[in-house]
Amino acid sequence: MAHMPVIEVPDTAWRNNAASGSTRRIADEVAIAVTYDGTTHAVMMATPADLEDFAVGFSLAEGIIATPAEIAGIEPTMHALGIDLRIAFAGDSADRFWARRRAMAGPVGCGLCGIDSLKEARRPSPRVTPGDRFPAAAILAAVRALPPLQPLNHHTRAMHAAAYWTRSAGIRAVREDVGRHNALDKLCGAMARQGIAMEQGVALLTSRVSVEMVQKLAVAGCPVLVAVSAPTALAVATAKAAGITLVAIARDDGFEVFTHPERIAFEELPAPPVCEWRGSAKAVP
Repeated sequence: MAHMPVIEVPDTAWRNNAASGSTRRIADEVAIAVTYDGTTHAVMMATPADLEDFAVGFSLAEGIIATPAEIAGIEPTMHALGIDLRIAFAGDSADRFWARRRAMAGPVGCGLCGIDSLKEARRPSPRVTPGDRFPAAAILAAVRALPPLQPLNHHTRAMHAAAYWTRSAGIRAVREDVGRHNALDKLCGAMARQGIAMEQGVALLTSRVSVEMVQKLAVAGCPVLVAVSAPTALAVATAKAAGITLVAIARDDGFEVFTHPERIAFEELPAPPVCEWRGSAKAVP
């Protein structure tokens, strides 16, 4: 889409006991309606970028589709009040949509708002495969390598990011959004659209870890989640049950492992390269 996700606005800056006119680049945030076969399923606030990735990732995480091939087409349509993200099903994929629809009280926003059934909100996550072991030093290097690969956040200081890293290729993709859930949906959608399984790598998040973040990565089959902020208690319990290694509070001097520490090699091992950039985030001119 041609919509620019960063907008420059005037403001008044107070610096060194003096006021002056200034400008600031800020993140664009719009209402996005996710519509399946003409029926609105969800409305949320998000950054209007990488919307095709978002459509696929959100649909996978919600259990509406099992593979990207079940979507016949994606058409983001601009309106005065926001964007209608129109998704058309292929084959009999609509059946899952209507089953999911019946479990909801109304459109959802960020997180689990609007879900009528507590059982649905606490649905069991799939268990991930054992996966590889990762050197602690390499994970820390990957976390340090992420900030320069966040062009939108560089300009706005208001964006979350989700990235996918592997030992062999480094950081393979980064997606940004004002919403942490949206950024992760975009990342999972980008990987799925490229046919890249997330079973041998690590998801990097610039946010806290809530239960929904763990659930999304369990659906994607990602064995390790690394976040810069802390997890909630339910996120830890869900990660443990799903077989996911949850690493959080990742700082320059280290991190804390809350579940399945057997995937982390704490002994000294050579760190692989982490800066091979293959994502599609675009620098803001």
